[in-house]
Amino acid sequence: MAKSKDFENLISILNLLQIPEMKKTLIVILFTMTIQVSSAQLKLVFPSKDGLKITADWYPVSSNFPVILLCHQAGYSRGEYSETALRLNKLGFNCLALDQRAGDEVNGIKNETAEEARIKKIVPSYVDAEQDISAAVDYLFEKYKRPITIFGSSYSASLALKIATESDKVASVIVFSPGEYFEDKKYISNHIQTLTKPIFATSSLAEADSVTDLLKDINSRVKIQYIPASKGGHGSKVLWAESPSNHEYWIALISFLNRIKTTE
Repeated sequence: MAKSKDFENLISILNLLQIPEMKKTLIVILFTMTIQVSSAQLKLVFPSKDGLKITADWYPVSSNFPVILLCHQAGYSRGEYSETALRLNKLGFNCLALDQRAGDEVNGIKNETAEEARIKKIVPSYVDAEQDISAAVDYLFEKYKRPITIFGSSYSASLALKIATESDKVASVIVFSPGEYFEDKKYISNHIQTLTKPIFATSSLAEADSVTDLLKDINSRVKIQYIPASKGGHGSKVLWAESPSNHEYWIALISFLNRIKTTE
């Protein structure tokens, strides 16, 4: 894993030089844009809590590196992260991009878990996808024997907050555009008041106030809400290269990732 070692060496040098955090983050971003990841994407299938077959894409780097579980937004698939997962690999994270049963297709990648649900005549709600995410957390914890980070987008961001609150198998949580997307409009806020794990939250500029309100009762030692200077967008697609504001989101996210890598 020569490239991963190069990344670690870069961080060590920047720390020794006492480079300011913002400049350090910018240097790391430029570095990750120039290297190639040697790992290969692998398709995995494992059971959900109710036995439904879950499909996921595994992006490995090193068994010694931390793990991020990537969960998509409504109407999407694991394809939401086909670009983002590779970028996170370059930053030293193994990634599992999940197909939840509530979703469809994006970036030319069909949601195979949702298709399996249709075959079995299951009509899932967003809440029903919670068991898919929880099963993936269990799968990764069993594989790595240590807590992981959940990364959610839109409705899955909300479920990620709930699962992170309730599960000791989750070390930290990253959420893009969380909200009360369920029939019970207090479903998430009622379940996350005891969340104390590191959290990074962001959204579009228009959604920022509602995200602030959703997270207001969380008393975490690391609680970061990034509000974009520009209009931004909904969900994690703001990280895609085609998103005009992707660089500002990446700068904020990488700063958080660097922080949790030193504590996990």
